[in-house]
Amino acid sequence: MNYFEYPHPFALETGQTLPALTIAYHTFGELNTKKSNVVWICHALTANSNPLDWWNGVTAEGKAINPREHFIVCANILGSCYGSTGPLSKNPETNQPYYATFPQVTIRDMVKAHALLREHLGIEKIYLLAGGSMGGYQALEWCVLEPDRIENLFLLATSAAESAWGIAIHTTQRLAIEADGTFGENSDTAGSKGLKAARAVGILTYRSFQILEQNQTDPDVEKLDNYRVSSYINYQGDKLVNRFNAYSYWILTKAMDSHHLGRGRGGKLAEVLHQIKQKTLVIGISSDVLCPVQEQKFLAQHIPSAQYVEIESDYGHDGFIIEGERITQALQEWLPAVK
Repeated sequence: MNYFEYPHPFALETGQTLPALTIAYHTFGELNTKKSNVVWICHALTANSNPLDWWNGVTAEGKAINPREHFIVCANILGSCYGSTGPLSKNPETNQPYYATFPQVTIRDMVKAHALLREHLGIEKIYLLAGGSMGGYQALEWCVLEPDRIENLFLLATSAAESAWGIAIHTTQRLAIEADGTFGENSDTAGSKGLKAARAVGILTYRSFQILEQNQTDPDVEKLDNYRVSSYINYQGDKLVNRFNAYSYWILTKAMDSHHLGRGRGGKLAEVLHQIKQKTLVIGISSDVLCPVQEQKFLAQHIPSAQYVEIESDYGHDGFIIEGERITQALQEWLPAVK
């Protein structure tokens, strides 16, 4: 992992300011002599800056995005707990962690931080900008903020604006975190029980009825308690608590709620999307209930040079991570060769 230090005030969309920034990032492969092979991956809510960890079905050697051909960059988002400035970082003005005092950030703020890293790395053009779910929010914003820097755009299971459905889910998750009596304390583990409950809510939107029925139905019809799916939900909650932070989760779901390409741009999503001139591939997952395919179809309808591909999958929203083989095939068929 690498770190970029930006020792200057960073203005946020809310009007607040961070005294300085640290951006954690990974790179893989080599930048070619023409600097024409940059693939920048924007990650989703609880992922980190190493896509070979969480997206190796698409980014490993032999896949559509591979370090032998591409110079791959992925930066940890602002507000996360995986190295970039976030609630667990020390506030340079107090020398204490921010915790609950960390200011609200938006998707637009995250992209502006990405742009600072791009400048630091000396990258003028991004051959392919890719993102799924919340990563897609960032990729869309970036194409609007720096339209001349991006050549090709790859979007999965994402949308032009956070839906009322998505905001309702995130609000429910934050209510679970806030119901934990430790949330608000100056501690890395504050809100952990609430985070576990929030993750349980999330799992219901990341998976589908079909996949839970298929994989988590108990064979013992006489059982009265301790069901397989209950163990699965508890396991997933504990797993997230062991690797993530409640303050970051709270902040980042707020950031997702802020996502609207039309904010400050006239409000009409179709008109803003029409400004995106990049050749674009949009993939939807048939069983996705969090970002339904109608949202990806809307993107493809209004981005002038967009192609839409729908993957039939029972994995729900998480299909954008799990269905690596089919995503790689679609991306390889669509992606123009590096010049």
